[in-house]
Amino acid sequence: MSKKNNTVNNEIKNDNVKEKKKATPWKIATVTLAAALIAVSCTWAFTANMNKSASSNADASVTETVSDTENQNTEADALSLWTETAPLKSELTAYVKAVTDKDSADFIPVENRIAVFDMDGTLCCETDPGYFDHKLLYHRVMEDPDYKDKASDEEKATAAEIKTYFDTGKYPEGLDVKHGKAVATAFKGMTVDEFDAYVKAYRDTAMDSYTNMTNGQAFYKPMLQVVDYLNANDFTVYIVSGTDRLITRGLAEGTVNVPLRQMIGSDESLVASNQGDKDGLEYTFSKDDKLITGGEFLIKNLKMNKVSVIEQEIGEQPVLCFGNSSGDAAMANFTINNNKYKAAAFMLCCDDTERENGNIEKADKMRTSCEENGYTAVSMKNDWTTIYGDGVTYNKK
Repeated sequence: MSKKNNTVNNEIKNDNVKEKKKATPWKIATVTLAAALIAVSCTWAFTANMNKSASSNADASVTETVSDTENQNTEADALSLWTETAPLKSELTAYVKAVTDKDSADFIPVENRIAVFDMDGTLCCETDPGYFDHKLLYHRVMEDPDYKDKASDEEKATAAEIKTYFDTGKYPEGLDVKHGKAVATAFKGMTVDEFDAYVKAYRDTAMDSYTNMTNGQAFYKPMLQVVDYLNANDFTVYIVSGTDRLITRGLAEGTVNVPLRQMIGSDESLVASNQGDKDGLEYTFSKDDKLITGGEFLIKNLKMNKVSVIEQEIGEQPVLCFGNSSGDAAMANFTINNNKYKAAAFMLCCDDTERENGNIEKADKMRTSCEENGYTAVSMKNDWTTIYGDGVTYNKK
């Protein structure tokens, strides 16, 4: 290092020493005060940030709590017509929560969330004094002025058996198939739209044992809530009924929130209006054709037939089943056994004789069946706050 540089450094060093010696008490106080103010300012900023963070966490906690409460309220509202002690209410909501949670071991992909419902006795009144489709056929054959004189002897004999069933409450053996055949022949030649209009006209007639209710209004409001609840949670809902498919659609359309393509029932043949006696393999539908009922009964969709039709038309094992009778047992067993997903079956017990024309003997048998087969029993008497809504009265006989 040169002597010149040493001289410059020494001068700078000496000047710094002189400045320190010249420092007065007020300058030192000023520097000290400034430092103190900076420290206080930093403390305030730190405290404010901490308070803000705490406030944000508290807000987040409140938001999360409110969100949880809203979810609970939404579920409660969704099944508001069910009592708090109803097994279905607690079991179904817990089930849906588990299978719709992607982090749950029980998660079910949307495309596999299939729920099947019987109709008569599960979604709507089953016996007043009999099934809707049996009342419809009886009306067609015995009361309809435009048809009763044209009814065949077989149709009249079937109508007589139906009347016996209405009067005694006992279903004659073999009537299932006889009824299906009579429906097919009694409505033969109608277009699909004409048949649908006929069904809907009859559904607007008054129920026999109730005031302020038509056949089309005789749907169980608590069960309609279940359908809507499942729809809201991305389940695909099907009606799988023993009633004729076209009659099922005509009765349920506009009331049950299920598309017509997801309504399955017993089947009769459908043909082209100009087809005549030709087999379907020998005829091509033309621009001048209409689709009409063909007059041939094909299948009664009960018991094992329900399982077969589910595989044929849905192609997926259901994870939820809702029914009310032995005719639904095969469908329920198919749902809950050997299923790769968490599954459940619920069966209605017709134990309400005050608000509905229940049958305690049948209800007890179904309750026993639930215990033996692993279904959850639904008590219409104890689990529902209403059945058909305000203003509807059951007239006990």
